[in-house]
Amino acid sequence: MSDLSQIVKAYDVRGTVPQQWDEGVAAALGSAFAQMLDATGDAGKAVLIGHDMRASGPALADAFAAGVRAEGRAVIEIGLASTDMIYYASGSLDLPGAMFTASHNPAQYNGIKMCHAGARPVGQDTGLAEVRERAQALLDKGEPVGEPTAPVHRQDLLADYAAHLRTLVDLSGIRPLTVVVDAGNGMAGHTVPSVLGDAALAALPLRIVPMYFELDGTFPNHEANPLDPANLVDLQRAVVAHGADIGLAFDGDADRCFVIDERGEPVSPSAITALVAARELAKHPGSTVIHNLITSQAVPEIIREHGGQPVVARVGHSFIKAEMARTNAIFGGEHSAHYYFRDFWFADTGMLAAMHTLAALGEQPQPLSVLAAEYERYVASGEINSTVTDQAAKVAEVRAAYPDAEVDELDGLTLRFPDGAWFNLRASNTEPLLRLNVEAPTAQRMTSLRDDVLDRVRR
Repeated sequence: MSDLSQIVKAYDVRGTVPQQWDEGVAAALGSAFAQMLDATGDAGKAVLIGHDMRASGPALADAFAAGVRAEGRAVIEIGLASTDMIYYASGSLDLPGAMFTASHNPAQYNGIKMCHAGARPVGQDTGLAEVRERAQALLDKGEPVGEPTAPVHRQDLLADYAAHLRTLVDLSGIRPLTVVVDAGNGMAGHTVPSVLGDAALAALPLRIVPMYFELDGTFPNHEANPLDPANLVDLQRAVVAHGADIGLAFDGDADRCFVIDERGEPVSPSAITALVAARELAKHPGSTVIHNLITSQAVPEIIREHGGQPVVARVGHSFIKAEMARTNAIFGGEHSAHYYFRDFWFADTGMLAAMHTLAALGEQPQPLSVLAAEYERYVASGEINSTVTDQAAKVAEVRAAYPDAEVDELDGLTLRFPDGAWFNLRASNTEPLLRLNVEAPTAQRMTSLRDDVLDRVRR
């Protein structure tokens, strides 16, 4: 008997295959997903299903589809896809969807990211808890789901997805750029050629240098997790070796994009958030832009300087998307390199963020390092994890150590100091970890504050 509380997380399904879940669990989840949709306004609509390059993906997706079809709902299989392709399909066709991916996790993992019609998120408070409960009840009975009765259709949406993105950012008039792309053997190897190369190449002044474009869910070169600096090393070397203007690194399901400048140095996701925000505000003056509370303080400053309204949100795509829908925000960005666009149904797409960055670089003569410096004003630590058994007690202890700091508890503990330094300490949703992010006006101040907080967390 499977305990779904171990794999149904705050925003998605994620676990090892077959240890934590298999085709039987996938079928129960598909049946439960269809039942949940019946109760939440998407009654009668077909369900879109896609999967990434992991070996377990096709069988899990087929089993999930059988569960959906057993509830009388048709299925549209789009096959190999990036997560933002599912969002495109859900938004453009106004259908609910399920994407089989474990994003940046190692090869033995797989998962499901679900959405309502219009790419609206399915999280714990928007249907996922109900899916877990219904699926758990089915599994506890020990009976297989019913026979699939509704039809299944297959549709290739890659060309439509690529064409839509090119309507949102015009790259045809920029200066020629050499772009090294590290797909990490993930889904960017499937989508980048259609969006930026091959058929599009005649119209775009881009020379794409591909790295690890072969789809391989065993990740033979490095993990498809660009948040870990070790996984950027190959790209950094290649950018310098090719004399490239920019490097782009995507995670496994290609919904996140990290940027490397011409020197081989990473450009912070906060700088990309500020850069894209400025571009979107130029088109839509006075609009709201969402950022999570761990992005650099430079982000709200730059949003205001460009006439926008910054709104801070908790970390996590369901919180960002909910806040964007509430405020009709034009754009949203996170420190983890998730970027959300109103023009993309408030969903996140690493590819569109990459295109905005290419456009910004190609519309002016300076190298990326100079351009990015306009948006990087402070020194950040990056996210540092510490294993802590009693997270709440440790956070309280840290808070008591800085009685004069300004306190914010929107998401974990954020303490701000008069000199502009701040840190955020928050518990992981899934592991016994505390995550620390520190930022300060100078490297010396950042290092001092970081080390002091870490000493208190780990002692």
